[in-house]
Amino acid sequence: MNLARRSITQTSPVQIFNTQFDADCQIFTTVTPVGFAVYQAWPLKLLRKRELSGGTLAAAVPCHTSSLLFLLGGGRSPLYPPNKVILWDDVAGAEVAELEFREKVGGLACRRGWLAVALRRRVVVFEVHETVVRRGEYDTCDNPRGVLAMATGSYATLLAIPGRQMGHVQLVQLPPCRPPEPLGPPPPLRPAKPPTSTARHPVSIITAHESPLTTLSVTPSGRLVATTSLRGTLVRIWETSNGKLLKEFRRGSDKAEIYGVAFRSDEKEIAVWSDKGTIHVFSLTPAGGSNRQSSLSPLAPFLPLPKYFDSQWSYAQYRIPAQAAHISLSSTSSVRSPATDLAADEKCVVGWIKAPAETEESLQEYQLITLTYSGGWYRLSLPLNGPLSNLSDASGISQDPYHKASSTSRQRTSSVSSISSSPEKGKGKERDRERRDGHDLILEEYRKYGRWDGWG
Repeated sequence: MNLARRSITQTSPVQIFNTQFDADCQIFTTVTPVGFAVYQAWPLKLLRKRELSGGTLAAAVPCHTSSLLFLLGGGRSPLYPPNKVILWDDVAGAEVAELEFREKVGGLACRRGWLAVALRRRVVVFEVHETVVRRGEYDTCDNPRGVLAMATGSYATLLAIPGRQMGHVQLVQLPPCRPPEPLGPPPPLRPAKPPTSTARHPVSIITAHESPLTTLSVTPSGRLVATTSLRGTLVRIWETSNGKLLKEFRRGSDKAEIYGVAFRSDEKEIAVWSDKGTIHVFSLTPAGGSNRQSSLSPLAPFLPLPKYFDSQWSYAQYRIPAQAAHISLSSTSSVRSPATDLAADEKCVVGWIKAPAETEESLQEYQLITLTYSGGWYRLSLPLNGPLSNLSDASGISQDPYHKASSTSRQRTSSVSSISSSPEKGKGKERDRERRDGHDLILEEYRKYGRWDGWG
């Protein structure tokens, strides 16, 4: 009888090539060596999957919550050539069209009825209906990352792409985006007419940075555009109507690669994430909200201080932990085991959702969903010391979270087996106090995704 010790190996890690939200953060797509899958963002649920043979994909870009996906081949054995964009109907489970170019496709942006394809030095725009029609082509500077962004709200017109000079942003006005088609029986009231705008959009170029752009993000309405550069220390928010700099935020003092910027749907906050493994939340309110500043910032108008001391820093952060057997909800993100290492290069994608407030069902609060490329799904809530616009009722009217939330103890939601049991009452009160007084985003729920066997 062999009684020798045997090692217990961990489950093989999830290998994710790409994951991204749709424009409204209702669903997200995931690409793995097996194929691609479509998930409901919250509550996390696998909606459908496609196992593809013959090669791998680089990305599957969703067009809102429709069945249309834009596929790009990639990896060591690409399913499609890197110079092609495949239009895939997931209801039919088949390709419906393809677009071929003379060079590798760098990036995609889409909205209802429109698709923009970023190449190395140009962006090509298509109208997508029963047929695909090429509508325009715009020259850019060298754009190896395929940077571009498109406003996706009803009647929005903005397409933001790199300009012909390095660090510039070119604002392109497309035909208005059509509103989503209502589901079920027609409403008793007539649909609202599109707003009549007399503006001629005099601003077409924004001199955003001196170094190359790394990300571009726009609000659904197209009113604001966020830019980051190769340096990775600053995030700048611009008004597209006049090209003026609205806000400048400092992510940190050391160089980093910023992966993305996500606007909240009400355009009052942004989330920024980078290769440092940290998520930062900034307020866009005119007074700066509760963004942190240097203690010397009040002296900036009177003394020739460096611009660094007048910078606005994030009011809330979250550090993505390394892969572990479980994550405990009984402690905040700032409290961790000394043996737990942090994944400094944990790549992720972040999106905003509206979740029912646990203090009162009639209210909703903004939360963040974070998807890591190692298969981690995080639901994060904002600390109560942030702006007072975090809670809203069904009509979208902001409520005061101090009046609503401070008097009632938050009860945590149940989770899957990878999360420890709910904390005791004392710990729960301590977490509520830390949420009011701290600067860390609160981990509400953690799960895994990216496997087809039901675990995801």
